[in-house]
Amino acid sequence: MSPLTALSPLDGRYAGRLNALRPLLSEFGLMHRRVQVEVEWFIALSDAGFAEFAPLSEGARGFLRGLVTGFAEADAQAIKDIERTTNHDVKAVEYWLKRRFEGQPELVAAQEFVHFACTSEDINNTSHALMLQAARAQVLLPALDALDARLTALAHALAGLPMLSRTHGQTASPTTVGKEVANVVARLRTARARIAAVPLPAKMNGAVGNYNAHLAAWPHFDWEAFSRRVVEQALGLSFNPYTIQIEPHDGLAELFDAVARCNTVLIDWSRDVWGYISLGYFRQKTKAGEVGSSTMPHKVNPIDFENAEGNYGVANALLAHMSQKLPVSRWQRDLTDSTVLRNMGVAFGHTLLAHDSLLRGLDKLQVDEARLAADLDSAWEVLGEAVQTVMRRHGLPEPYEQLKAFTRGQPMTRALMHGFIEGLALPPAEKQRLLQLTPADYTGAAAALAARI
Repeated sequence: MSPLTALSPLDGRYAGRLNALRPLLSEFGLMHRRVQVEVEWFIALSDAGFAEFAPLSEGARGFLRGLVTGFAEADAQAIKDIERTTNHDVKAVEYWLKRRFEGQPELVAAQEFVHFACTSEDINNTSHALMLQAARAQVLLPALDALDARLTALAHALAGLPMLSRTHGQTASPTTVGKEVANVVARLRTARARIAAVPLPAKMNGAVGNYNAHLAAWPHFDWEAFSRRVVEQALGLSFNPYTIQIEPHDGLAELFDAVARCNTVLIDWSRDVWGYISLGYFRQKTKAGEVGSSTMPHKVNPIDFENAEGNYGVANALLAHMSQKLPVSRWQRDLTDSTVLRNMGVAFGHTLLAHDSLLRGLDKLQVDEARLAADLDSAWEVLGEAVQTVMRRHGLPEPYEQLKAFTRGQPMTRALMHGFIEGLALPPAEKQRLLQLTPADYTGAAAALAARI
């Protein structure tokens, strides 16, 4: 298939930016993890102490785990070819494994212990958890860390650069550029920590969660303890002892909600940067040959921030559907979760694409200090807050009301504000301090907070 005919832009226009996710959250990735789970269950059964299945030799264990570490696209295709006959994707993995045992007498003799007492969901739920665990650790968290590093550097570099705030779109008490970036860093770190902390539950307890087939074979064996060991020790996941046929996906839903919350923080930031570019606070580095408009040659559009916002939105729509749908299953099992889970890579793909776009946009930003200074110097009304607060401290009558009448809806200049201050019955030192204050100086602890992040 050509990228030009791909239905999803993740496999077309943006394919080259998502290579890190492909081996983890694709169908290849799902097959790879299914093989891993089947192999670890098989090896664990050999160590369980059953007379019928002696512990495997080190050579056999090495061969089996080599099937996992060396799993290649040709292996996935071979499984897919078997599935054309079985019309069952997990059974195809079982048959593929048994075929790979050919020439290995020790494994051939024990081949009926492949997939022993398992339902497909024992393999699938563990595989999905392993896929997400790898994608989180190897791709998603490093992408967030790269954004954190870039934003932190920006917050420190611009910690003391004054900027006019806007609340409700109107001029408000000044801040610094670095402090506004530091606010995002703080939110991003909280969101990242929540993504990292979500445990990924898994189960291996049979067709309806009761070890029915297991106990039919060995009624006096502690299957729950055995299953826990496989899930926690062999696979590194969190064991869930109470399930129906499927693991109920609450952990996956929690992870998807955590990723969506992080994406929402970055949507907020993408929109804010877009606005700052519109105000002229930031310029964007240009690149030879690039075009911003097919008809207006002057245009340098904030497309990276727009792409980030759009892709975060698509990702969150999918993540929200998955987190709401997956924990709901009719009685002991329906199949509606299966097709939905195949979109994990799509949701994470749009998330990663948005992270990449946002990072690209941040790398193009250049601050226009003259524009920031000009905006501040035209907004002397913002000192009304400072003046009325000092008046309150010294007991002057109706300070808020006086400043409201003086500044609200009125054009304000340095001369007008100084004239008002001069007429106040304040201690001389306080009056002098207010007269020396400018909008650019009125940033409170913003610089220190930005430098501290």
